[in-house]
Amino acid sequence: MSTPDGLTLAILQARVSSTRLPGKVLRPLLGRPMLACQIERLTHSHRIGKLLVATSVEPDDNQIEQLCNSIGVPCFRGSLSDVLDRFYQAAKPHHPGLIVRLTGDCPLTDPELIDQGIDFIGQHDFDYVSNVNPRTYPIGLDMEVFTFASLDRAWREAVLPSEREHVTPYIRNHPDLFSIGNLAGQADLSFHRWTVDEPADFEFVTKIYELLYPVKPAFTTADILKLLAAHPDLTSINYHIAHGAGYLKSLREDDRFLTAQGKQNKSN
Repeated sequence: MSTPDGLTLAILQARVSSTRLPGKVLRPLLGRPMLACQIERLTHSHRIGKLLVATSVEPDDNQIEQLCNSIGVPCFRGSLSDVLDRFYQAAKPHHPGLIVRLTGDCPLTDPELIDQGIDFIGQHDFDYVSNVNPRTYPIGLDMEVFTFASLDRAWREAVLPSEREHVTPYIRNHPDLFSIGNLAGQADLSFHRWTVDEPADFEFVTKIYELLYPVKPAFTTADILKLLAAHPDLTSINYHIAHGAGYLKSLREDDRFLTAQGKQNKSN
């Protein structure tokens, strides 16, 4: 079956109030905010029909809206913690067929990989596609594509804190309700860390931009891999950082939520 009718809408979630590296999405890469650098990379996608940034209504995130206005990218503002609701409310007015979920801490985003994911979901009639289950691509090239119908159902039915904060766990946790696919790479590159959660991550990404952007602004994943093969010392900058701390924190919130629900049910 073909891709669902309607717009393919990419939603890039971003906020200033990062716990481990506050303000990271606005930190300068070669003199420009990191978020602007990621948005530039996304303009090279051939399958994304529209891109918008979804941030929170918190005053700190006024800076993100101002940046979006300055570069001509639509900005939606919604809940800080209920990111699932933020995505749903951002998407609904556009009547999309597909949603591409992206996060603002991935300035090495690969537009070619995103296009592959969009094609893949249409070719196989999946409700949801990612490239992280199991992961074969570098951390930081994470890509999720799903139907608006799936987002709508998750928005209506998800209750756990992790399902509301991280947008897609409800879909991934219910293969009985959704058809789920995974886009795998030809080689396992999952040991690479190309996301920005810690100062060392930002140092790594800065080095990549300094070495590649001046000679080829639209540098590719292949270009990064070639650079790392020539300079393997670069990978040691942030290799030691564990992945997934934010999601593990949300799972602990799930435990507290379920415990509270159990106590409430006993008292009724």
